[in-house]
Amino acid sequence: MSRIILMTLSLIAVIVLYIAAFFFEVNEQTTLEIAKRLPVPFIPADYVFFIWPVIFISLFIWIVNFNKRTKMMGTRNLNRITSLFIFSCTLSIIGIFFWHFEKYIWTIIVEVLLLIILFACYFTFPKRLNELSGRIPFSLLIGWVSFTLVSTTSYCLMFHEWSGLGLSDPSWTVLYMTVCTAFALHFMYHYRDYVLNLVFVWAFIGIAVKNGLNELFITAVACFLAVLIVACIFFFRKKGIEK
Repeated sequence: MSRIILMTLSLIAVIVLYIAAFFFEVNEQTTLEIAKRLPVPFIPADYVFFIWPVIFISLFIWIVNFNKRTKMMGTRNLNRITSLFIFSCTLSIIGIFFWHFEKYIWTIIVEVLLLIILFACYFTFPKRLNELSGRIPFSLLIGWVSFTLVSTTSYCLMFHEWSGLGLSDPSWTVLYMTVCTAFALHFMYHYRDYVLNLVFVWAFIGIAVKNGLNELFITAVACFLAVLIVACIFFFRKKGIEK
């Protein structure tokens, strides 16, 4: 019970800060106000960020069912996950403050550390335990934090007026999306993790919506990669059923 209480309090702290950051102000600015300050093509339309309520709800369901995994995973693993979960919440809070105080390089460092912690949780579960009480909340988090890491990196580079090594912003955006797609498909192939892949579909559609006809190249590639991922999901699901 103590594990559940500690994780619940940690998650509530993150939720409260995110609500304050998105709908009110931290350091006299909201999260999206900062994001819109620079014309970063990789940052998606505003509605995409409302994936957070889905993530938070899934995490609450996961916490409620946490103790049911004792027989399968053992007390030692559950204690390990509890510690990692609380640490991940702490990093999320630190990351928000760094972002709002315009410490973008530090934000990237925190997001990398957060991803490492989330992967440590992710790989604690049996390889294909893709359930809401198992790996799914971490699939959502890893997918979104990975996407956010690329977004923050792109924003930071533009903020510091990086030359782009001769490549245009649209070219870099397409490169970012291609790398994200390869990352997502890796988890689909090895872990049949469709949820993580759907996060990138959601994000790519948001990129297409935001860029629209103004950046037709980015929009076309975003739509193509989203369709590609969905097609791969159907392919692997069918392959799994046939087996």
